Amino acid sequence: MIAWRSCRDDRDSGLFRRSVDRLAADLREHNCSARGLLEHYLKRIERLNPQLNAFTFLDPAAIAAADASDQRLRARRPLSPIDGIPVAIKDNLLMRGCPANWGSALFANHVADHDELPVARLRQAGAILIGKTNIPEFALRGYTANSVYGVTRNPWDAARTPGGSSGGAVAAVAAGLAPLALATDGGGSIRRPAAHTGLVGLKPSVGRIRRGNGLPQLMFDCEVVGPIARTVADARAIFDVLARDIANAPRPQRARILFVERMGDAPMDGRILESCREAASRFTGLGHSVVYGELPFSIDPAIKAWQSIIAAGLARLARQEERFFETVAPDFVEEAKKGQALSAADYYEAIEALFDFRARVAEAFDHIDIIMSPATAAQSWPAAEPYPSVIAGRPVGPRGHAVFTAWVNACGHAAIALPGRPDADGMPIGFQLVGPHGGDEYLLNVAEEFEMVHPWAERWPEMAKNTDA
Repeated sequence: MIAWRSCRDDRDSGLFRRSVDRLAADLREHNCSARGLLEHYLKRIERLNPQLNAFTFLDPAAIAAADASDQRLRARRPLSPIDGIPVAIKDNLLMRGCPANWGSALFANHVADHDELPVARLRQAGAILIGKTNIPEFALRGYTANSVYGVTRNPWDAARTPGGSSGGAVAAVAAGLAPLALATDGGGSIRRPAAHTGLVGLKPSVGRIRRGNGLPQLMFDCEVVGPIARTVADARAIFDVLARDIANAPRPQRARILFVERMGDAPMDGRILESCREAASRFTGLGHSVVYGELPFSIDPAIKAWQSIIAAGLARLARQEERFFETVAPDFVEEAKKGQALSAADYYEAIEALFDFRARVAEAFDHIDIIMSPATAAQSWPAAEPYPSVIAGRPVGPRGHAVFTAWVNACGHAAIALPGRPDADGMPIGFQLVGPHGGDEYLLNVAEEFEMVHPWAERWPEMAKNTDA
């Protein structure tokens, strides 16, 4: 008979500090139970979530799921390497029996009766789905607040935003409320929040993680599902469970990296620039070839097409939901009306521009392996404000902080955000690596090589450390 133990829950347990691989080993070796691990995180959520507002709903069914995992682990028949590992789910992904409010009063009473495909696959793999994390309305903004659940805050400084739209997801992982989160990235919504909270955020290539049976796709195929984690290996653990294999040309072990430190004349926070330059030099130290330069293609047509596609998506949603115009935020009303004014020919031209852009980016990757850039142009700003209105002394609009990320969604390539050196106040700074389409594993390999030499996993916000669990 195996002596089955709950995870210790005392000041020295530090379970939340452990990697996914270590937690999985604890479960397999019977040093810990899935239920005990879940309860460890639930106690941390009880203590810290009131300060952060990361989780909007905790699924009562998670306890039974953990008990079922324990039975499999006792029988040494785990469903996957992440059987028994808790995972947080972003609110715009459907999860059976849980609210899916999409950050909007329009869906305030919506409860999903089924899992969206990637959520279902996580459940089939034995992951313990803890609950839902907060987002901005329709997951279309770069901070995290909405009229249903309010403002989500950054664990590194609760006065600041964790970014968006995956703000609840990154706040949960950064504070040690969950070891992993499943999120979405439609214009940088995984990568920028990961940069603001010192985490790894993977935006997979279009088509690597299949979607289906979910909420309406407002961004065509530009929005993809991906993991948020503390380390590259942790991100890989969930990616390996969800991703489908596709053929892709091999890439050299020593990458040809193009470092794009600015986007045209867009303003840039000097602290971020300095940190990213340092990271670029570290890649040189690892033997990679790093050159500084501009993007070898224009992103303007793609960004224009991306904006038209979002407007059309909102117009379609307004057609489906009769309360749309009286319920949603005024800026989305305006966007939906723009979408209504688009003709079928206008929409076709936008899709055509998107496909043309993808061809030009693919051609550029015949000569380079990775494009590196900052993940965001601004450091985290006050939590209730939708965007920083000034960067480096210059006024900017709603997307001024987000100039580095949306083009990657338009082209559909893989990208990953990694932590760089924090600023003088200790606030995280992140950079992104963009790889070839389908080259997600290659990108993970390069990222993991960087992390091995310049680790960040032991950086924790004081809020996370100053608890008794």
